[in-house]
Amino acid sequence: MIAAALALTLPLALAACSGQEATPAAAPPPGVTVIALKPAAVTLSDDLPGRVAALRTADIRPQVGGIVLRRLFQQGAEVKAGQPLFQLNPAPLKAEFDSAAASLQHAQATLARTTRQAERLQPLIEADAISRQSFDDAVSERDLAAASVAQARATLERRRLDVAFATVQAPISGRIGSELVTEGALVGQLDATPMARIQQTDQVYVDVRQPAAMIASIHALGTRAADGVDATILDADGKPYAAKARILFSDISVDAGTGDATLRILVDNADRALLPGMFVRARIARGATSNELMAPQQAVQRGPDGEALAWTLDKNHKASLRKIEVGPVINHQYVIRAGLKDGDILVVEGQERLQDGVQAAPHRWQSAAPKTAQR
Repeated sequence: MIAAALALTLPLALAACSGQEATPAAAPPPGVTVIALKPAAVTLSDDLPGRVAALRTADIRPQVGGIVLRRLFQQGAEVKAGQPLFQLNPAPLKAEFDSAAASLQHAQATLARTTRQAERLQPLIEADAISRQSFDDAVSERDLAAASVAQARATLERRRLDVAFATVQAPISGRIGSELVTEGALVGQLDATPMARIQQTDQVYVDVRQPAAMIASIHALGTRAADGVDATILDADGKPYAAKARILFSDISVDAGTGDATLRILVDNADRALLPGMFVRARIARGATSNELMAPQQAVQRGPDGEALAWTLDKNHKASLRKIEVGPVINHQYVIRAGLKDGDILVVEGQERLQDGVQAAPHRWQSAAPKTAQR
């Protein structure tokens, strides 16, 4: 009888134990990262493609013709204004200078002779010993000789300049490129090809094209573009150059085909990081606001119809899904146009674990992205 009783009670005890183990424990609330929305001051800007141009460019051309004897500069080096660059053969020019000097001496001698002749005739005309015509002819010859002296002196000065021009000098300071003519070449004033080219690149221009409607946005910042609105120059990777840039002016006309206007930006380029001809991007501010709500891009989802959705938590940490309206992107953050308000708790990460009405375990989301918008 004892054995039979044990046989009956043992299965009941095992069944009771197995029932207690089958009851699952309550799942912890899903963890999410959140931010509290609040208005922020932001600056809206556009990234526009542009091309770098030298501040000044000078083609080196001879002012006199001649044979190139020597190159006096290092190709690719920095040169100063007035520095000798090429030496032309000065011998023919010196011969012309000597000829002009001789012509001046001849004119001066003629002037001296005619002056003495007029002075000798002066007492005679006063004594009425000669005709008035003879005296007037002498005075005219003296004046013609004086004019010849002035002409010969000007010709001599021109020949002196020609001798000086045999040494071709740099008209501006900057970096000179490769030589485009070599020793022994005959060069002249009407040559189509320059001898070399100098570009001043310690400051450069960046010319960008933008829709004409954006010019009004720049003016709305509180100053005119010609007064020097700041800009930022970006490299191919989107990183800003550590150089000061400011807008100089916008073009006075608009391209009738594209509706774009050219904007010129002056950029300090002391380290020569920007080279003429490079393509860069310029970030130009087009507006500023102080009461925009910002949401990280990962906090915004898209519904089946493409509408923007976002998860929020109430004061009891219960989740709800909302339809929102977003504006431009500000460094990986959306500008919220509608659907959210100041003080809402927005879920940034962990949305895949949420359902409507589910209580979540929020943690603060960290971000240090600057509030600057670009298109």
